[in-house]
Amino acid sequence: MSAATDTPADAPRTGGTGRTGSLASQAGPSADGSRGGRPRGQEGSRADGWRRRLPLMPAFLFVVICTQIPFLLTIWYSLRSRNLLRPEGEEFVGLRNYLDIFIDSTFRTAALNSVLITLGCVGVSMVLGLGLALLLDRKFAGRGIVRTLLITPFLIMPVAGAMLWSISMFSPTYGLVNWLISLVGISPIDWTSQLPLLSILIALVWQWTPFMMLLLLAGLQSQTGDVLEAAQMDGSTTWQTFVHITLPHLRFYLELSVLLGAIYVVNTFDQIYLMTAGGPGTASANLPFYIYQRAFLGFDIGQSAAMGVITVIATIIIATFALRLIFTSINSKEQS
Repeated sequence: MSAATDTPADAPRTGGTGRTGSLASQAGPSADGSRGGRPRGQEGSRADGWRRRLPLMPAFLFVVICTQIPFLLTIWYSLRSRNLLRPEGEEFVGLRNYLDIFIDSTFRTAALNSVLITLGCVGVSMVLGLGLALLLDRKFAGRGIVRTLLITPFLIMPVAGAMLWSISMFSPTYGLVNWLISLVGISPIDWTSQLPLLSILIALVWQWTPFMMLLLLAGLQSQTGDVLEAAQMDGSTTWQTFVHITLPHLRFYLELSVLLGAIYVVNTFDQIYLMTAGGPGTASANLPFYIYQRAFLGFDIGQSAAMGVITVIATIIIATFALRLIFTSINSKEQS
């Protein structure tokens, strides 16, 4: 009997292209929970991911509309010669606005002032904030009241603080600072005219020292007392304990203070506008104030937009570098 006769008539035929293979491919999900070659767990994870992202979509769209679209428009304006006093002369100039900026001596002065104000304010505020945080970390009578009073300058509006320093403190006629220095025989000084950068720096340090103090005080209070007691029992002095134990513990908080302080201080506008108006001349103008002058006093939209783009790019580069340092510090702390 042949092989054909051995096979029953109703037996299904096998084969990759046969009708049975097609029916098998159209059958229900396989044993691993997949249908049509796609795992069911993968579809569920994607659905869960979209459910988690969906509540964030309104905030994401708001950020894109309010930040990214205006920034793209700023880039577009920076590539054009656009002056509000001569609207008929608008034309595409490419990178000429950027080239003109780098040969502008006033822009270089404003950039240098921004660096000096930022470094000076952040550095002095951090040192003073660390000293105040060390004092407030100790227990003494009335510590809550003293802490509240020290935080007060940070709660005052920048406009009100600038007016306070410009009129009540630095006035050449009846300012409190001139009255104090007259007690030791020093003649009155017109602070905002003769020492404009120093006047702005003092007002900024007064405003931002409480912010640094709060961050560093949080770092000090997160330090365990067992380590300090062990160091004291081993015979370490107060200075040795601070340098070798407390200061390394505060590294993350110091870096965070520098990063946040620099991001905020580099955008200083209120103190310069109200105290010195960028003067004398442009001696105390920083980049935000100079951009304001070119855009709203000089009506040069093209060059002011190019200055804004350069300022944003420089700030992003510095912030990215600082964030990498902070993340490196966090990773090394977790690994240790």
